[in-house]
Amino acid sequence: MAKSIDTAQLDQIDRKIVEALSDDGRLSITALSARVGLSKTPCQARLKRLIDEGYIVGFRAVLNPHRFGVDHIAFTEVKLTDTREAALQEFNAAVRRIREIEECHMIAGSFDYLLKVRTTSIRTYRLVLGEKISSLPHVASTSTYVVMQAVKESGI
Repeated sequence: MAKSIDTAQLDQIDRKIVEALSDDGRLSITALSARVGLSKTPCQARLKRLIDEGYIVGFRAVLNPHRFGVDHIAFTEVKLTDTREAALQEFNAAVRRIREIEECHMIAGSFDYLLKVRTTSIRTYRLVLGEKISSLPHVASTSTYVVMQAVKESGI
């Protein structure tokens, strides 16, 4: 499924490269160059430039969470006791060390952070919440929303 890339600094071929790789990051340079209509050398140079300029920040395997038994998802709202910069940085660093936290977003609203937490079960989530998330620096309170069905999960 092609994704729409609408960035003024990228020309049509750059967008085709990014879209092709977002669909299949394992494309060889030969297959990529054929898909975007360039020979290998200019395609490879463009790919290197897109990486060097930070449009492409990495390649990774997308894992099937069901096959690994981690198909329980909960979103956790977190309110902090302190939102000064040092406290935020301390919280951010601690969040990065918790494997079960798949995503962490600072939010403008009635709470400070929204976490996407993936575990094996509601029981495991309760332990992660009680032992790890609630123990993060400056956490005042949390609120949990359990996912019943993931309808769409993807990058850009």
